[in-house]
Amino acid sequence: MKRYVVCGLSNRGLASFVLPLIDAGDTVVGVVDPDRARVEAFNDSVLPGVRERLPWYAPGDFDRMVDELAPTTVIVTSPDHTHADYIVAALARDLDVISEKPMVTTAADARRVLEAERDSRGSVLVTHNMRYIPRHRQIKQLIQDGRLGRITHVALDYHVDLRHGGSYFQRWNRVRALSGGLSVHKGCHHLDLVSWWIDAAPEQVFAYGALNYYGPDSPHRPRDASGKPYTGAELREHDPYYQAQAGSGVFPEPGGRTGLYGLAYEYQYPADTYLYDDEIDVEDTYSALVRYEGGASLAYSLDFSSPWEGYRVVISGTHGLIESRHGRTPDGRPLPGSDTFTFSPLFGTPETIEVIVREGGHEGADPLLNNDLFGEPAPESLRQGLPADARQGALAVATGEAIWRSAMESRPIDIAELVGRS
Repeated sequence: MKRYVVCGLSNRGLASFVLPLIDAGDTVVGVVDPDRARVEAFNDSVLPGVRERLPWYAPGDFDRMVDELAPTTVIVTSPDHTHADYIVAALARDLDVISEKPMVTTAADARRVLEAERDSRGSVLVTHNMRYIPRHRQIKQLIQDGRLGRITHVALDYHVDLRHGGSYFQRWNRVRALSGGLSVHKGCHHLDLVSWWIDAAPEQVFAYGALNYYGPDSPHRPRDASGKPYTGAELREHDPYYQAQAGSGVFPEPGGRTGLYGLAYEYQYPADTYLYDDEIDVEDTYSALVRYEGGASLAYSLDFSSPWEGYRVVISGTHGLIESRHGRTPDGRPLPGSDTFTFSPLFGTPETIEVIVREGGHEGADPLLNNDLFGEPAPESLRQGLPADARQGALAVATGEAIWRSAMESRPIDIAELVGRS
């Protein structure tokens, strides 16, 4: 029987792993987390009457935890910059690892993980759940069936709405040392998805990036009549981002959050941070070109302050193309056309394809993902190559890092320069 330990009792760790595993009767044997109070609050509020309390270990007690609990699998759902140390420590003890994406925050740490996995009896899986969304699997199947021929080009424009986008600039994601930048933290979703769709590894990146919406020079930063920036309560009163989301919980009220989630100093949104702070050192807008093995290319854009959230994608091949537009407004209304996508053969009549809808979180992706992570991968998962391994996790991180490095250095970045060759 598998025995799971969770490193990082984050909101994602709770919702996607700890609670589903406990509900399914699987064996979660302990938690590693810097915040003992959060673990105790979880034990007090969630577990009474369900099962015994989960023992708490500080990050520095990882080896003692392994000796005492004998886990078989380590689930890593801590802040992104801590992933590498947990993964390497688990592999050094020959344990399997399930890591939240991004697997790590830097290409250097990706190399550390790959080297540790080569020397270990354990292995790493990365939860790249966008692969599992039903519409994405439908698109993958058309490509696998040869309907598009050889893939030549992908154009992907991804928009993050002002609610979701603003939340990144309220927390640790806004600091590159903690998140790797948003081309890594968020972009890894999209970069992995494209590599999986076209079954090709990225080779080279050229990109531009900028901080257009947030930070001290934001065009939306509220100022008084003399041009002086507002602070404190006056800033909140005049901040268009804050006012657009007042009462949503995205931007915390002074005093911070309360209850279980508010106890986590490592995870909560501090109440004294603002979208216009000098600390912000990551970009909120990217435009990139990516070349893949085999000759295909990607034109990719990503921004973090949009009126709607979602994407437009065109996948072109020698025999046809796929067009898909999918998204929602900040209040949850789907964009027109989100329930279909189009396949247009090079010679023939375009075909409108109805999107399959599945029950479950992350647009129906999570149930199949959890089955593949915690049980035996389904035959359809193996046929489509759904589970993401450490090398694929490393390539997504390296491509995201290459985007911001290219933007800073004004030069093409070879992926092998960052993460080596397979």
